[in-house]
Amino acid sequence: MKRRAPSLILAGAAGLFAVSVAAAQSFPPPSPALTAQPPPFAVPPFKNLKIFSPDTSRADLLANMKFFSQSLGVRCTHCHVGEEGKPLSTFDFASDAKPNKAIARDMLRLADRLNSKDLPAIGGLIDPKVTCYTCHRGSKKPATKPPEAPAAAPAAPPTPPKAERG
Repeated sequence: MKRRAPSLILAGAAGLFAVSVAAAQSFPPPSPALTAQPPPFAVPPFKNLKIFSPDTSRADLLANMKFFSQSLGVRCTHCHVGEEGKPLSTFDFASDAKPNKAIARDMLRLADRLNSKDLPAIGGLIDPKVTCYTCHRGSKKPATKPPEAPAAAPAAPPTPPKAERG
């Protein structure tokens, strides 16, 4: 009786293995034409990169663009030529027609200078870093002063003491 249990387990495992091998061989691999989708954004080599390195990966460029968008609370059309709601493949990302793109490049140069020269020169700071979000906080217009303190809530009237039961 004791020998029978391991034999059953071994036979079951061998059967499952045979079924999995048979299933794997019975289906052809998916056609690349069915699985491949054109990227919605430009693919390297990118055109008209003036701040980012020309060998910037697609993933890094998209991550940076998403960060800019979130930091300023804007969409791609804020800096790039294209129509909101249309496929990104129709956008002219290389165009410099929009002034906001030049402003963004200037702001990137400013942040780079602050992070690479000015902040390290102060000393005593641990990993100083300025980003778009440092000033913009999700708004197109950067903050120029601290937020105002919330108004104090009026004091609640005192509650009368409960009557004692006798």
